[in-house]
Amino acid sequence: MTDDSLSSEKLFEESLRLIPGGVNSPVRACRAVGVTPRFVKRGRGARIYDVEGREYFDFVSSWGPLIFGHASPNIVNDVADALKLGTSFGAPTEGELILAKLISESVPSVEMLRLVSSGTEAAMSAIRLARGFTGRDRILKFEGCYHGHADSLLVAAGSGLATFGIPGSKGVPEALARLTATAPFNDPARAEAIFDEIGPELACVIVEPVAGNMGVVPPQPGFLQKLRELCDKHGSLLLFDEVITGFRLGLSGAQGLYGVKPDLSILGKIVGGGLPLAAFGGRRDIMERLAPLGDVYQAGTLSGNPLAVAAGISAIRRLKSEFGAYGRVNYMGKRWAEGLLTLAKAKGIPATVNHVGSMSTLFFTEGPVTDYETAKKSDTGRYAKYFRGMLDRGVWLPPSQFEASFTSTGFIFEEIDHALEKAGEVFDSL
Repeated sequence: MTDDSLSSEKLFEESLRLIPGGVNSPVRACRAVGVTPRFVKRGRGARIYDVEGREYFDFVSSWGPLIFGHASPNIVNDVADALKLGTSFGAPTEGELILAKLISESVPSVEMLRLVSSGTEAAMSAIRLARGFTGRDRILKFEGCYHGHADSLLVAAGSGLATFGIPGSKGVPEALARLTATAPFNDPARAEAIFDEIGPELACVIVEPVAGNMGVVPPQPGFLQKLRELCDKHGSLLLFDEVITGFRLGLSGAQGLYGVKPDLSILGKIVGGGLPLAAFGGRRDIMERLAPLGDVYQAGTLSGNPLAVAAGISAIRRLKSEFGAYGRVNYMGKRWAEGLLTLAKAKGIPATVNHVGSMSTLFFTEGPVTDYETAKKSDTGRYAKYFRGMLDRGVWLPPSQFEASFTSTGFIFEEIDHALEKAGEVFDSL
């Protein structure tokens, strides 16, 4: 297929023969919004370009990692320098230590950490470590919170499972599913009732401190504090999944924003600067149970890959040194979220917009949206029409009602306002 004959339709048709569903992650298939996925060729700043040369303002940001936008020169140059030295060694590098220091200096709960290659791997490993440390098997998670696709964590999960309405997943043994208790997000009374019933069996509670996989849902006042209190009372560990929120809501993530310290933190996306890298870390006495020091095994051939490490170092150093970076990206997020809500109200469209910093979701429901049940009240058919209208007007949004939008420092005010102008046009047709 020559460059001048490339089209998303042709590429997708060919991909369907070789890749299940034509995509390597389900939500990219865009089935929930009724379009053929656009194949992206390149990006720069807040804009991406598909194989046919069409330009879009990007509010997906590769699902969150690109806080500085696409092809950030600092990150690209640092990765290029690392590439010249080699792609992988299977041995320790100084970069791994530098990145570990940057993370531990920024996130107070992280005394020691282990680098891995994906958020799923980090969450899976943190759960195993919690079980090994406590000697308990059961865990508590919250409905609509997605922690990757490890077997125990696909119970009442959000993200793609929410998009496609899949109740968990085939291939997950019932015995494993029974080890996972679930409660509604933002329901401390239900969490307490579960602890009263099975507290001595619970190894840990795992939670997104700001939910980002049922759409953005912030914690209600006191919810995270109550989880900390329950874990302390019953000898369970508190795990914060900050794959999305880590380094996006501030250098110390959501735990810094809300003042609650978990026992273990799960980080991803921004810590890899847009390349495949994640981490889990926390209290020293817990982390020292990991092999080779302890009896909980975890390993990975590409863990701490030097290219991903270079990107992560570059991103975090810039966040630490660039005065006003968070103020800028958060202001863009606020301008976008508040602008959408104002437009919807002016045009009589039932809508709720949840946003925290540079994360936001427009729900087509009167709201409020405080958990998975209220998120599911959103009119997904209307969201699909909204998505298609915005795509046709050059605005790239998550192809699912149940995902977060992100702003980056790549945006300028005029671009946010231009996207809002397009949203106003689309709202007129909804």
